[in-house]
Amino acid sequence: MKIGILSDTHKKVKKAKTALDFLVQNGAEFIIHAGDIVEKEVLDLLEACKKKYIAVYGNNDAHLVTYHNKYHLVQEPYYFKLSNTKFKLMHLPFYMSRDAEVVIFGHTHQFEVEFAGGTLFLNPGEVCARNKPISECAMLEVLEEKFIVKYYTQKEKQEQYMLTKTFSYERQKSE
Repeated sequence: MKIGILSDTHKKVKKAKTALDFLVQNGAEFIIHAGDIVEKEVLDLLEACKKKYIAVYGNNDAHLVTYHNKYHLVQEPYYFKLSNTKFKLMHLPFYMSRDAEVVIFGHTHQFEVEFAGGTLFLNPGEVCARNKPISECAMLEVLEEKFIVKYYTQKEKQEQYMLTKTFSYERQKSE
């Protein structure tokens, strides 16, 4: 299963649309937003992409609680299962225990990927391009035997996202 992952869109609705369109065009079957959505229009974009999705509240999203029942918004830490894999989703990187196979988070505006003790920790970076002159997103492919993470970036004047790096991790065999 291919999972498109983005975070920290903040007020950049056009950048969010570009990232979502790119992820869907590249085969995302499910979308995860790791918080700091900020604008309701980003929630509308998630709905419009016609893929199942989930979005976690970030520290700048309290005002979106009004829309909680209209969209697939969750509070952190949120546990769920996709493709026979246990996920934990949050915005703030405060619950970094290895109690899921995949831990997705945001907040730091920095792309991070680490595989430790059988758990994949993934932060897709920032879509908003606030802290650097690039917008970032990631695609996680969940296979029976491994995780493949593709990290994509888009420079300010670049037309589309480009593959920056690919990471592959062998999954632990369950007993």
